[in-house]
Amino acid sequence: MMTFLAILGALALLIPAHEYAHYRVALACGVKVLRFSIGFGPTLARWQSSAGGTEFVLGAFPLGGYVKMLDERAETVPPEQRNQAFNTQRLSARAAIVAAGPLANLLLAVALFALVGWIGVQEPQAVLASPEPGSIAARAGLMGGERVERAGFDAQTLETVQSFGDVREWLSRGALDGKDVTLEVSTKDHAARRGVLLHLSELQSGDMTPELFLKIGLTGPLTQALIGEVQDGAARRSGLRSGDRVLRIGSEPIVDGHQLRERIRASVRDGEPLTQTWIIERLGTRVEVNVTPDLRQDGAQTVGRIGAYVGSNPAWVTIRRGPVEGLWMGVLHTWDMGSTSLKILGKMLMGEASLKNLSGPLTIADYAGKAASQGIVPYLQFLALISVSLGVLNLLPLPVLDGGHLMYYLWEGLTGRTVSPAWMDRLQRGGVALLLMLMSIALFNDVTRLLG
Repeated sequence: MMTFLAILGALALLIPAHEYAHYRVALACGVKVLRFSIGFGPTLARWQSSAGGTEFVLGAFPLGGYVKMLDERAETVPPEQRNQAFNTQRLSARAAIVAAGPLANLLLAVALFALVGWIGVQEPQAVLASPEPGSIAARAGLMGGERVERAGFDAQTLETVQSFGDVREWLSRGALDGKDVTLEVSTKDHAARRGVLLHLSELQSGDMTPELFLKIGLTGPLTQALIGEVQDGAARRSGLRSGDRVLRIGSEPIVDGHQLRERIRASVRDGEPLTQTWIIERLGTRVEVNVTPDLRQDGAQTVGRIGAYVGSNPAWVTIRRGPVEGLWMGVLHTWDMGSTSLKILGKMLMGEASLKNLSGPLTIADYAGKAASQGIVPYLQFLALISVSLGVLNLLPLPVLDGGHLMYYLWEGLTGRTVSPAWMDRLQRGGVALLLMLMSIALFNDVTRLLG
């Protein structure tokens, strides 16, 4: 139910914002709007404006909408109304009407991101978990537990980092742009700062997958190596208790929860569980226990499990911004996410990034439900992200999208000639085919993720 309501709320905000922008700009340009529809299929409600005569329609399936304008290409237009037809407007007016929808989604994203900044958002502190062995971060000398103070592409002009989200943003931008990233890190007491250079330029085109951060080696913020709720299994048999802090496994110091989980998974040798000596801290006292994990199948791999929750929530920091700063950060976040989306799409088209990056309606619905269950701020962030995606998607130069129509108008502006009906039909068919192919890939990725 939560997922359904979250998706319904997103559709009720994002689709009307897009279509209403088309509608208002059309009226401002003197174009007669015949119908403003939210949703498709059977009509649930219908009413007519007494002022402009526009018919407003609410359809049963709120998966889109449209604004139908008076147009000589679609119907016979009385001579006295010809000046109100869309196709008779000057080029700049037609382009403004078409561009209004996606621009409205981008402006809505700015407002939503700004609102999040004004409310204040809790994010994990920029303290690094232990890196994946052999990863870029591990080779750079990171051990886990370091706090990132500043980051950037140029060691001389580093920018302040406020949360782990800022770290991920720098890593994403570096990976997409093929640039090395410098992190200025410190110890827990903010002393002994040093610079660490992550060679993200080493990443290959095939590394641009959802597992990108595994290759970089920084998958999340630091969590404590704590034992949580103990269930039936190896943890209970070994005498582990909720609240135990794991200090060492064998001769290896344990830095955080991520490292502990990986050591438990890897405690298998030749298909048999490996008994190891754990040094734990319990109520201020060090205790030694022998732990023999249970075996579980994870795909084709046999891994260890102990039957207990491992790790803790990361330390959080609240980031709240003032009126002007919040609005400016909304602009920056929208620009960064929009440009990143375009870069990823471009790399996918060039074969430099995996098509696994495409997500479809099932993944979006899943994220919507999870975001809504976490509170208003995560849900607003989700809405902003989807609004950016809709704006960018609709600006793509595909004939069935707003960007395709803008492409026609660019041709008209450069040549002085409109695109011929024959070419428009060919491009329309090709655009539909390409869009259906992308949707099929996205849906396949959704099913693969959910079943995986």
